[in-house]
Amino acid sequence: MAASPQISFDDFMKIDVRVGTIVDAQPFPEARRPAIKLWVDLGEEIGVKKSSAQITVHYDAEHLVGKQVAAVVNFPPRQIGKFMSEVLVLGFPDGEGEVVLVTADQPVPNGGRLY
Repeated sequence: MAASPQISFDDFMKIDVRVGTIVDAQPFPEARRPAIKLWVDLGEEIGVKKSSAQITVHYDAEHLVGKQVAAVVNFPPRQIGKFMSEVLVLGFPDGEGEVVLVTADQPVPNGGRLY
């Protein structure tokens, strides 16, 4: 896949990517594609937000709690079945196109903004 067109630094700053800790994770069998419902603590300012993530190939719900992940926090909420997803948890595709979560390699305070 080719790189996207260049954007300005101001464009980049419009995307609010924060780090948070998964505090709850539940299977989401009602989703069209296998998914897990996540509750992510994004710090005092933002709080705990929900996300639906299609990450079942590499992750199971019971082992996600405590993992720090990156999430876009300034997209509008999106209805996924009966679940309202409030943030977009970020990941990269592996060699088969399955999601691998973007994580911090050292513990950092929840709510920290990507720069």
